Amino acid sequence: MLSIAKSALRPSLARAFAAPATSMSIHTLPDLPYAYNALEPYISEAIMKLHHSKHHQTYVNGLNAAEKSYAQSPSVKERIALQSALKFNGGGHINHSLFWKNLSPANVEGGNLSDGALKNAIERDFGSVEEFKKKFNAATVAIQGSGWGWLGYNTATNMLEIVTTANQDPLLSHTPIIGVDIWEHAFYLQYQNVKADYLTAIWNVVNFNEAERRLAEATK
Repeated sequence: MLSIAKSALRPSLARAFAAPATSMSIHTLPDLPYAYNALEPYISEAIMKLHHSKHHQTYVNGLNAAEKSYAQSPSVKERIALQSALKFNGGGHINHSLFWKNLSPANVEGGNLSDGALKNAIERDFGSVEEFKKKFNAATVAIQGSGWGWLGYNTATNMLEIVTTANQDPLLSHTPIIGVDIWEHAFYLQYQNVKADYLTAIWNVVNFNEAERRLAEATK
């Protein structure tokens, strides 16, 4: 439903903030491409079930409600008042829809970065894969409060860059290649307040094949 390419991501947001439409689609919770326990021991079944079925569902419900209110709002003032709800819930839906595809069980595709365009680009822009992970984790763990860490493709420089966004703000300045949720609901049940351990563990289930597909789409 949601494209990972920037060219499709931005129109999705534009539609959410556009003038009221005569009809609107209903957003739904996407199915996970794996079982809730498939990412263990790195991300627990309890976290995945809560994160997907409760938290992501809440963003979907909030986005549908905000879009309905927006479409029915009779004044510009009322539509402006809904911008925050649209951004928060719409961003939450976009980010999580990307995030689930970003992950894969360790015995399937998770954690395996094969030789190819993505690995070459990471080594070009960060020196090595390990140096990239180190810099990514440092930037993401430093987020105050809640937010997201991203590996994004900058179409202006044709380079991969590490970016962070606050709260549920979607990544608009770059094409998202890899995104990591650093909200407490993504890790607290298992890692408590030790965000660094969560960030170290998650690389074991990052779907680098999906990331490579996103990079290929971004560089067409």
